[in-house]
Amino acid sequence: MKLKIVKHKWLWMALTALLLVPGIIAMIYASVTYANHIPLKVGIDYTGGTILQYSLGNDDSQKPDLEQLRGQLRQIGVENPQLQLLNDNIVSIRTMFIDKDSDLGSQVSDVIMKDYPGAELVHVSSVGPTLGAELFKHSLIAVALAAVGIVAYLSIRFKFNYAIAAILGVMLNIIFVVGAFSILGLFQNVQVDGLFITALLTVMGFSVHDTIVVFDRIRENQRYYAKKMSFGEIIDASVNQTIVRSINTSLTVLITLGALYFFGGVTTKDFVLAMILGVAFGTYSSIFFCSMLVDILEERRRVS
Repeated sequence: MKLKIVKHKWLWMALTALLLVPGIIAMIYASVTYANHIPLKVGIDYTGGTILQYSLGNDDSQKPDLEQLRGQLRQIGVENPQLQLLNDNIVSIRTMFIDKDSDLGSQVSDVIMKDYPGAELVHVSSVGPTLGAELFKHSLIAVALAAVGIVAYLSIRFKFNYAIAAILGVMLNIIFVVGAFSILGLFQNVQVDGLFITALLTVMGFSVHDTIVVFDRIRENQRYYAKKMSFGEIIDASVNQTIVRSINTSLTVLITLGALYFFGGVTTKDFVLAMILGVAFGTYSSIFFCSMLVDILEERRRVS
């Protein structure tokens, strides 16, 4: 049975908007309420600071009282410590930048060891404030350059209308992932780091790759069936010819990412989640948004 995608194109547009609205609301709220006016809760990669992670072992009796621990850390001079329990047995402490020559790091360890003698320092990460700001600026430049390159390539490879549809699809994909992490930042204190930007760039490439497959089939079919079929019918035929391939490709990627998310390390969990969200939405948008937008733009071009 052939799918009639174009027939319900405005429904797909409305569904796309519905998927984006919660994330956009969260981004606006976060931009207003966060001190740095960034729609995401950024990690020390971009703000500067130090993260110390202590393993407490597998003893259930060793579950920490985070409020009590936070008070103890403030008493020794740790400013605004942010504590998080990872995997039920790892305490993550994020605070201002601690110089390697400072005694504050050892004092934090002493506080942890006093209440939890079996604790072990398993990870330390520090980034200076100046370097963090520089990394954030370079990350935005990387995303912008990738977007410009995509538009240039698609404008040469296809018509400009195709390039507009593809880049809008990529932008919506980025908005969806950023919006999801904005929500997670508000409700789960999830912070983004350099790996998140890596995930966004990877998602951009995957999304465009999937879209190009559909666009290439539309162009080929238009060459042979332009006199026999309307442009909408050509899009329907092209989507039906490529949808199984798109779903199969995405499923194999999602299965792999799912294994990494559930069985991989804690440090890559957010990176993998961003990839999962981006691949899933990118597959949807390449079929149900980008293709429909090409049809809308083509209709307007012919009317004008």
